[in-house]
Amino acid sequence: MVLPSRAMPPLSLSRPLAFFDLETTGIDPRQDKIVEIAIVRREPDGRREARVWRVDPERPIPKEATAVHGIRDEDVRGLPPFRGVAREIVAHLGDADLAGYNVRRFDVPLLERELKESGVDLALAGRRVIDAMTIFHRKEPRDLSAAVKFFLGRPHDGAHGAEADVLASLDVLEAQLARYPDLPATVDELEQWAHPKAEGAVDREGKFIVREGEVVFAFGRQKGKPLREVARVQRDYLEWILRSDFPDDARKLVEAALRGD
Repeated sequence: MVLPSRAMPPLSLSRPLAFFDLETTGIDPRQDKIVEIAIVRREPDGRREARVWRVDPERPIPKEATAVHGIRDEDVRGLPPFRGVAREIVAHLGDADLAGYNVRRFDVPLLERELKESGVDLALAGRRVIDAMTIFHRKEPRDLSAAVKFFLGRPHDGAHGAEADVLASLDVLEAQLARYPDLPATVDELEQWAHPKAEGAVDREGKFIVREGEVVFAFGRQKGKPLREVARVQRDYLEWILRSDFPDDARKLVEAALRGD
């Protein structure tokens, strides 16, 4: 779809800039799958062209993901898998640089991984990446000093001194509760609001849940499989988890499964 040109603040483009966004089965760029990708190419002459691909992730779409993007299993049934459109996507990108919001930490690594698994090279080394979130955070800091100024209307004197920082944190939280009356009033509810977990989670980040009396994976390519079964047939995957940056309580569950507990 060719979009009408729109006035844009001065930005010198020597080649197209492709803004893109992914909708996925989850939030782990190392394991989750793409269900939709949208790309808007901004040409050096100001023209814009939009394309959208929806694909079958070849695994169930979790209800938590559907709650975010609205895409259900029945919406992708019969569609090609990502590998069926991978070459078309890279051809559409051409030599464009990449841009988007939070793309450096999530969208770019997930897209590169999915393309690699499809036998297609994103050629990322030859592309520049502009992340609007990085610009936002650098121009509008979200550190404690910024929170004190925003919520309390004063400078944070004594920043990075332990006592001044902890007192400021307390003041900021109280100001947040006063500013946003819809925030939960109890610690349990506030934690769940800020860090929602899947129903039946058995660790703080919800990496594992209890389903019909079994501890099962709630993430990655083993999603929905019993931890006990994976420990029996794919120990190397659990050993990889132990070598990776997973929370301690999730690691303890894995260690117990490897011991056969």
